[in-house]
Amino acid sequence: MTVISMALVALWLIIAAFPFLWTLWGSFKVQGDFFSKADWMNALHGVHTIRETGGAFTLDGYHGAWIQEEFWKNVVNTTIVVFFTVVISLTIGTLGGYALARSVHRYAFWILMAALVFRAMPHITLVSGYLLPFFEWNIWGILPTTIIVLVAINQPFTLWMLHSFFLNIPKDMDESAMVDGCTRFQAFRHVIIPVMWPGVITTGLFSFLLAYNDFAVTSMLLSAENETMVPAISSFLGTTQVEGNVMFAVAAVVSATAPLFMLVLFFQRHLVSGLTAGAVKG
Repeated sequence: MTVISMALVALWLIIAAFPFLWTLWGSFKVQGDFFSKADWMNALHGVHTIRETGGAFTLDGYHGAWIQEEFWKNVVNTTIVVFFTVVISLTIGTLGGYALARSVHRYAFWILMAALVFRAMPHITLVSGYLLPFFEWNIWGILPTTIIVLVAINQPFTLWMLHSFFLNIPKDMDESAMVDGCTRFQAFRHVIIPVMWPGVITTGLFSFLLAYNDFAVTSMLLSAENETMVPAISSFLGTTQVEGNVMFAVAAVVSATAPLFMLVLFFQRHLVSGLTAGAVKG
């Protein structure tokens, strides 16, 4: 039974990892090899790559994406958007989640229910409502506008997750701190937050992934010069009418995906605890 389980896990890992590994391999080839219709083995042997570049591997895709198309600017834009989205979401979510977890009033439940409804709505539905005022106020296409929308979309999730973590912290800790002379905020800052760091890190990771991988919001609200990585990769592909720089997109995909692999591997325990936090209590 153990052998079968290990075989199934190994098979799943191969299937799950194959798209990225194949894309990683293909990013060092030319388009004629990686997208060869005559023989898919060309992607392995690099027939056209050798003919065009003189070697079995080439960095032309990375050079074209990062230097020619200035993909590094999209990386900087993504870093700015992700950083402020995570910081603002965690700040509001931590304060709000603590208040809702400690509240004895019925409205706390309905606030969480309303947050759940907004969380369940497709992002494209929410974004469409922002477009008209953003155009009228002349704030469309810039990074701060996109950050505001991503925070609004992300906030219900952070509230629910942090609310679940706070419920697992006994109220006695707050009360003991206030008996010793702390105010409610001092008890929150000096007693609760140090205990809550694993929950804050977990929620921050999920907030990071939401902002990092977002396409609907960033593609609709950002101008071409302010694009983040995901819509920029899409623009490399071109359209059905216009041929794109496909190998630039392949190299950019690898560049954008590699940090996520490292992040998930490094913080895997926090991610797992975040996925199971709601099942413990709340």
